This record gives sequence, structure tokens and C-alpha cells, in this order.
Amino acid sequence: MMLNMKTSPEARTTSSSSSSPSRSIVTAEKAFSFISKGWSEVRSSAGADLQLIKNRANSFKNRADRELENFLNSASRSPFAVPTITASATTTPAEIDFVKKLRPKLTEIRRAYSSPDFKWSQWSPKPKIRIDLSAIKNAIVSEVEDEEEDERQRFRRWRTVRFKETAARDEWQFGELWEPIRALKARLREFEHKSSSSSSLPSDIFEGIKNSEFVEKLKSSLRSIGKESNGAKVGFPFMQEVPPFDVPELLAYLVRQSSPFLDQLGIKRDISDKIVENLCSKRKNQLLLRSLPAGESSIIEADNVTDELGIRIASVLQSTGHCYEGGFWSDSTKQEFADGKRHVAIVTTASLPWMTGTAVNPLFRAAYLAKSAKQNVTLLVPWLCRSDQELVYPNSLTFNSPEEQELYMRNWLEERVGFKADFNISFYPGKFSKARRSIIPAGDTSQFISSKEADIAILEEPEHLNWYHHGKRWTDKFNHVVGIVHTNYLEYIKREKNGALQAFLVKHINNWVTRAYCHKVLRLSAATQDLPKSVICNVHGVNPKFLRIGEKVAEERERGQQAFSKGAYFLGKMVWAKGYKELIDLLAKYKNDLDGFKLDVFGNGEDAYEVKSMAQRLNLNVSFMKGRDHADDSLHGYKVFINPSISDVLCTATAEALAMGKFVICADHPSNEFFSAFPNCLTYKTPEDFVAKVKEAMANEPQPLTPEQMYRLSWEAATQRFMEYSDLDKVLTSNAHSGRIDGKALKKSISLPNLMDMVDGGLAFGHYCLTGNEFLRLCSGAIPGTRDYDKEHCRDLHLLPPQVENPIYGW
Repeated sequence: MMLNMKTSPEARTTSSSSSSPSRSIVTAEKAFSFISKGWSEVRSSAGADLQLIKNRANSFKNRADRELENFLNSASRSPFAVPTITASATTTPAEIDFVKKLRPKLTEIRRAYSSPDFKWSQWSPKPKIRIDLSAIKNAIVSEVEDEEEDERQRFRRWRTVRFKETAARDEWQFGELWEPIRALKARLREFEHKSSSSSSLPSDIFEGIKNSEFVEKLKSSLRSIGKESNGAKVGFPFMQEVPPFDVPELLAYLVRQSSPFLDQLGIKRDISDKIVENLCSKRKNQLLLRSLPAGESSIIEADNVTDELGIRIASVLQSTGHCYEGGFWSDSTKQEFADGKRHVAIVTTASLPWMTGTAVNPLFRAAYLAKSAKQNVTLLVPWLCRSDQELVYPNSLTFNSPEEQELYMRNWLEERVGFKADFNISFYPGKFSKARRSIIPAGDTSQFISSKEADIAILEEPEHLNWYHHGKRWTDKFNHVVGIVHTNYLEYIKREKNGALQAFLVKHINNWVTRAYCHKVLRLSAATQDLPKSVICNVHGVNPKFLRIGEKVAEERERGQQAFSKGAYFLGKMVWAKGYKELIDLLAKYKNDLDGFKLDVFGNGEDAYEVKSMAQRLNLNVSFMKGRDHADDSLHGYKVFINPSISDVLCTATAEALAMGKFVICADHPSNEFFSAFPNCLTYKTPEDFVAKVKEAMANEPQPLTPEQMYRLSWEAATQRFMEYSDLDKVLTSNAHSGRIDGKALKKSISLPNLMDMVDGGLAFGHYCLTGNEFLRLCSGAIPGTRDYDKEHCRDLHLLPPQVENPIYGW
């Protein structure tokens, strides 16, 4: 009240001097509310202290009464029952006599003490024998207080150290951002200090407060927040002490980054790597150990010195606080997936019902990648308008909506794999090019994979997808991009008019786009163009249906039945580039040597009329039939499959024929290297050798496939090879090109610039600029209007017009 009276004149003065009466009233109300709140807190705190004092006094009174009662009970028994007298085995008779004399007096004291009217003042002057109980009381109280004091001191020391550490850590990391939490901690410290320092607080109440559920939960929450903020030095890597670079390391890094330019000067990559290894050889075992804190050991497993050097450079740059976020060409805004469920997008250039390799094989790849359930899979295929569907799809099969085509694809797939494949199918706009006999993407294909799912991209035919790609760079949007080369385009182009010049240009364009848009490229065989960042591996398998046919044939032969009742056949799209020219030349040249040999040909295509006409003109013993599925029952009885094509990269029909247990006669060519390891594959090097292989196959029976050979042809084995050679198994389990220091991930890709990445980014930027010009696109053979999708695509795929999707302001 005194405080309130002192403040009232100030409030009145403020009110009288204020220019606005209403503002002074509000100020007075706020001041009164603040004072009332403070007075309420003081009153409640004083009440709590008084209650604690009262409880402490009652506790000591009860404890003293119990101790005195126990003492009197002991004294009223036999002298030998008193612990203080009978504790020693050498008690004297004088001491026993003293207890006997004391016993009647103790009984009287006990009787009087038990009386409700007992008062100490009545007994203080009268008794002749006085017993001083203060020593007992002091001993009991001091023992209890000592225990409580020790416990309070330990708790105080722990609390002081803990709060000092937390406060120092928070001050270092966050400064003023932690001001509210620091204020809360201060109030909590004040509360605990008040509780622990009160001399009237009994030990059981002190323990209750110390172990209060609310206090413990609050403290644990604050500790967890502090640990999360301080738990990783990764947030402040520049606080680590890392030794600086030395001259050999700088020279080694300079040589490694300059390897593309040195290669142009005639210094091969192997020589550059040897120079780097020599510069780092003296410090090979210390490059990473010296970058670690004292007492820690490296857990980085680098494959070679160059990897160790890269991580060493990254650790030094990161220790200085520098973080390379990408240069002029690159975009570092990639997704990070911490839940372990990664996303794989497979983008291809064809779709069913077009029975071509780039339509069938990506469909199987998506099914078997999704079968493991370790990652989410999306298959992105082209959508053709009705007019293009009539040109491409067989038997005049067309679809009114993408949903209809998706249902067709899923039914076709499940009939062959025997399980329900759990993956998504999406569509992007495409147009069919009659001149190139292929589907060209319209617009930016990458935009049809959402940013939240842009993790891993598998580009089936990466050169084809990116010839006219005018959109976001794949390697900027996706964390890992793998290209799979299906087609030997140079071989096809050489057969056209001015083929040599066109092949020269296409060769360098393919190098350009694959280097700019892929992290790694897989070539199905050595028959393809040697592209940057490429390795050779067959990552295709065989439809499980053909393996089941092969098993059935083997069972029939074991029972003594005739499995093959027909001779030789050839199956393929009827265009000259698919081996028809080589086939007719061989049959025409050695018609006499192959007298009586008949060949059945199955296929449809643009050159069907010309092929049939030439065979009739040469009077060849060849029967032409309509194209059909290789698994059709009418083809099971053929014993020999002939494929003279040298333009294929990896002929799917050849693999299917081997899986069905047939003989295969093919050229000794890099495209057939994978098949040559099978005993039923007969390869020829010369035309005369072709005739000999045909006669050998017609005169003998093929060998049954072993389980190991069947597994090599399966999609399970192909998926395993793909995961290994594409580095996808490493990417799915960890971040590519990353080391770990002190248990924390260290990404080289964002810690230091890479000269080769900068060159690739420049190539991608140049390609983007060129493909944005419609005149240059038309000069290079692009379909008019494919830089963006058209209105028909907007209607079929429910897309916004490109002018709305990607507006250009100021034009």
C-alpha cells in the first residue's frame, strides 16, 4: 500500500501533464496493474515461505518426540537392554547399580511425560538427577542437517556448473536470440536457489522440489535444445583447427583441376594422375589425419590419393567458413532426402504399344527397381496426339487419354512379369518425326518431375532426349543423373545422304549434351559412340515370359519330345538399317551354297515394300509375314534365329531367342559380345563363315540353358548390374562424393569449385542459348514448334499454355 501511495502522485502528475487525458488514464491503469501483479507475486512468495517454515518446525518436533520416546522405552527395560550401557562387554557393577537407581525415576518421568498436562517447567527445579537430552537432540539434528547440507552442496555445485556451461554455449552460438530462454533459466535458478537455501525446508520436501516432474521436464527440454544447437560443429565448421595447405597439395590440386586443358595439350589424364600421386605420395597417410581433431581417427575410405586430396581440400576450405554454393552456370538448390526413401525418375523416348527397345526396357527397369521397395519410382514416357499415334502405334491402336494408355501399359507388363509393379507412370508432350523415325520431346521435359521428387534421374537415350532440350539442366535439378545409351545413331546417319558430314556433327553434339546433362553414362555395348563419363555394361534383361518358354522347351526335350519342328527365322522392324540389307546380300551371294534353306521373316516397317521387292527380284527363298510379338506361340517351334544386323547396340530379339533355348547366328561384332559367351550363340566373321554356321545350326540341337546362364539373362541380374555400374547403390545409401570428419558428412561438391563442373556448366548454358533460337532449331532438323508444347497437348495432358506456365515479361 505504501508503494501504491507513493506511485499515485506520479501517476497524477503524468495525467495532469499529458496532452491527452485518455492516454494518461491508460498509463495509470498499466502502472497500477504492474504494481498489483508484483505485490501479488511477493505475497504468494511470502506465503509459500511461511508454509515451508511451519512444515519444517513440525517435522523437527515430530522427529524429536520420536527419538525421546525411543530413548525412554529403552530405559524402562532391563539395564542390559539399554544400548548405551550394554554395548560393551566389559560393563562394571557400578554402572549396573547406577541404572537400577535410575530406573524408578525414568518410569516416573515417562509416566509424567505421557500425561496430557505435562510441562517441563514443573520438573526443572525438583529432580535431583538431571539428564541432559540436548546432546542427543543435537546429535540427531546435526546428522540430519549434515546429510541435507551435503546433498544441497552437491546439487548446488552440479547446478552451477551445468548452468554456466549451458549459458556459455548459448551465448557463443546464438547471442541475443536466446534471451527469452535465458530469462526463463534465470527465474528457474532463482526458484531453486530460494528453495535449496531455506534453512526451514525439510529434506523430503527439498527432494520433492528437486525431483519435481515439471522442473525436470523443463530442464531436459532446455538441455535438448542446447545439445541440438551445439551437438554438431557442422554448423560452425570454421571453429575447427585444420592445418593450412602446403605447396605440394596446392600444386597437386592445380594439376588435377587443369587436367581437361592438359588433355587438349597432349598430356593424357593418366600422366596428370601420376603427377598428382607423386606430389602427394610423401603425405599419403597424413592428408586426412592432420585435418582431424586430436585423439580422433579418420573413418574416410578413399579409393585413391586424388579422392583423399579432394576431401583434404574440402576440409580446409570448410574450416575457414568458406562454402562454395555454385558458380555462374550451376544451381545448387537440390533436394536433400533425410528419410532414406529416395525417388528415381526414369525418362524414355518411346512407350507401348510401340514395340521398340526404348519403350519395353525402361518399363521393365521401372518394375524391377520398384520391386525392392527401397525407393519410389516414376516412369516418364511421351504422349502423342491422335495424328501421331496413328503413325506410330501398330494395328491402328490409339488412346483418348493418358489414363487409357497407362492402363494398357500396366496390363501388358503384369502379364509378363507375374507381379504387380508399384510405380508411377507420367507423360510428357512429344511429337513424332517422320524423317528421324523417332519421338522428339516438346518443351522442357524436366518440368514434368516435381521438385520434391527430383532426386535421381535415369535418362534412356540421353543424347536423344537432349538434342533440342530447352529447359532446366538435369544435373542442376537432380542429385544424380545416369544416361543409358540404347542406339548407335552414327551408324544410322552414315547410311543417309551426306551421312559422313552429319555423323561428324552428331558425334560432337552427342558428346556435348551427355557431358553437360549427365553425371554418368552407361553404354550397352562397345558398338555405341564413346561418350564422356561412360562405361560399358549390359543393363538390360529378358522378359520373364521368354525364360519360362525356355524352361518348357528344356522339359519337353528331357521327356524325349521334339521341341523344335521348324527351321530358321528373322524378326525385326522392316527398315534397311535393322540388318535387312546385310541379310539379303548374304542370301543372294550364297544362294547356291544354301540350297534348300528357307528363311521366314516377320516384321513391319517403312521399308517393307522395298525389302520384299528386292527379295523377289533376286528370287530368294524367303517368306515375309506380318510382324508379331516374339513370344507368340507361332514362333516357339523355330530352332534357329538369324540376325546379321551390325547397327544394333544390343539386340533384344537376340537375347529373347537365347532365353527360349534357340540357336542364334549373328555377326562377330561388339554389339553381340555379351551373347557370344553363350554356347548356343554362333558368331561369324566372314560371309563364308556365315554359311558354315547356318549348316551347323540346322544339323544340330541347341544345348539347354544352365541356371547360371538363365540368371545372366534375367532382369534381376540386369538390375543388379545397373545398380553397380551406375553407382546407384552408393547414391541410395549415402551422398555421392562425400567424406566424413569427426562423424559429420563433408561434401566435396559444395565445399570447393570443380573446374570440370564449371566447363560442363558452360556447355549446358551454351546449349540452352542455342536451342532457344527457333531458326537454329529448324536448321538442325528440329520439328517446328517443339520448343514448347502446343494446344493439343495442353488439352490432352491438362496443361496450362506455355505462355502462362513460363511467361516472358517486358517483351
